[in-house]
Formats: sequence, structure tokens, C-alpha cells
Amino acid sequence: MKTVLSIAGTDPTGGAGIQADLKTIEAHGLYGMAAITVVIAQNTTGVFAMQAVSPELVTKQIDCVFEDIRPDAVKLGMLYNADIIYAVADRLRAHHAKNVVLDPVLISSSGHDLSHPDALPAMLEQLFPLCTLVTPNLHETAAICGQSIQTRTEMEQAACNIAARTKGGVLVKGGHLADCADDLLCAAEQLHWLHAPRIDNPNTHGTGCTLSSAIACNLAQGVSLTGSVKRAKRYLTACIRYGLALGHGSGPLQHRVEWNE
Repeated sequence: MKTVLSIAGTDPTGGAGIQADLKTIEAHGLYGMAAITVVIAQNTTGVFAMQAVSPELVTKQIDCVFEDIRPDAVKLGMLYNADIIYAVADRLRAHHAKNVVLDPVLISSSGHDLSHPDALPAMLEQLFPLCTLVTPNLHETAAICGQSIQTRTEMEQAACNIAARTKGGVLVKGGHLADCADDLLCAAEQLHWLHAPRIDNPNTHGTGCTLSSAIACNLAQGVSLTGSVKRAKRYLTACIRYGLALGHGSGPLQHRVEWNE
């Protein structure tokens, strides 16, 4: 059985973070493992408090996994601060981790900061060079590039800029585009627009976690980077289209769905 390790924060309502990652991995028929970086008090209406796990404990969690059940892919979610990022990067290098997918949880879909100010510089320096794929939303893409991203041309320029910092590529998520939900993949110096209609469903809590975990699952099974992204996007679309309605805010997805792999 192929295995995936998620290194991320928690969501007590189960819609995002470690909980959504494990649901996604299970839905793909793989074995999921988790190293917790931040304990978060959140629900569908927002984030109310968080407590970072010590870098030493994060390190020990990762070592315990790699030394016993080596993951075929690693998904990185909320790492919160530079100390944790340095610790994670150190262990990924030490264990020669492969198929690393980074969802840079820096800024929420609504534009709110979800990380310490020192997180982005550390992430660019330490993690991007280790990543097979980075999956920023438009807010995060703008923060990484230091400029506003409003048009498709700007998305293409930003994607090429970010991809050059990785050992694989970047998926710029276009979920905040006004007229569609098209994403842009830049890999091997080639641009691939992944088109998708906008689904009328306000319950999209955890979409970034789910997508990045699905990509990691496909990479773990030996699917190409482009193929992994395309299959993961089809899976996410099916999760959103299901129309689960829970909570008083932006509700979670249904992860156990049928989709065309």
C-alpha cells in the first residue's frame, strides 16, 4: 500500500488541515499519516485561536514516521512560523523525502493572514527548493511575488517566477477569478491551463488542503506531475459538486465521492 504523510495544522470540525488530508488520502485508497505543526481552534465561520507545536516535537513526529513507515509522498500544509519551517525542511532533507507537495498556508481565501511574518522568507529559502509542487492561491501568489495578481497574464508571469524556485513546478489556483475556477500549472517550463466551471456552492472550506493532498496521493502512485494535478482537480470538483451543507459558515466538502480518475 502506498503511503502519504501530511505535515500540517488541525481543524476540529474536520473540514480542513490534517483531518481533511487524512480523509482525502483514505478516499484515494492510500494509507495516511500525520505530523501536527499547529493546533487550531476553528470552524466553518473562522479561526479563533492557534498554538504552534514546538519545532522539537514536530521534528520527532517526522522522524518517527520516516524511520518506521516511509511515506511515498509528503503533503505540507500550515507550518506557521520560521522555526517550524526550518525544522521540517531539515528533516525532509535528512530523510531524502520525495514527492513533496506544499500548500503554502499563508493567507486565507478571504485574505486573512494565517502565518507569522517570518514564515514566507523561510519557506522560500528552505522549502521551495525541496518541492515537487507548490499550490498557492491567488492571495499567496501575490505575496510570494510581491505584486498584485489580477489577470491571466499576471498569473502566467507569477507561475513562471515561482516555478523557478522549486525542483518541480507550481499550481496557481484560480478559485478567486471572477468568471471561472481555472488553475494554472507551470512545470518543466511549460504552462498548462486547467479549465473548470465555477460551481454554485458556497461550502468550500478545506479545498486547498484537499487538492494538495489529492495531488500527493497521485504522485505517490507514480502518476506524472501533470497527470496528478489533473486527476486531483477532477476529484476536488466532484467533492464540491456533491453539495454537502454543514455548519453556519463556509462548510466542508464531502471527501467520499465517486469521480473519473
